[in-house]
Amino acid sequence: MKLIVALLADFGRDQRGATAIEYAFIAALMSVATIATITQIGLNVGDLTSRVMAGLN
Repeated sequence: MKLIVALLADFGRDQRGATAIEYAFIAALMSVATIATITQIGLNVGDLTSRVMAGLN
C-alpha cells in the first residue's frame, strides 16, 4: 500500500507531462493559425485569378 501511495505522490509531482501538453497546445495553435492564413491567401489568389480572367475576356 505504501508503494502505491509513493508512486501516486511521484506522479503528482512530475512536471514532464505538463511540459509536453504545453508544447502540444502551442503546436496546435500554430497549426490553426497557419491553416487559416493559407486558406485566406488561397481565397485571395483565387479571387485575383478570376478578376484577371474576366479582364482578359
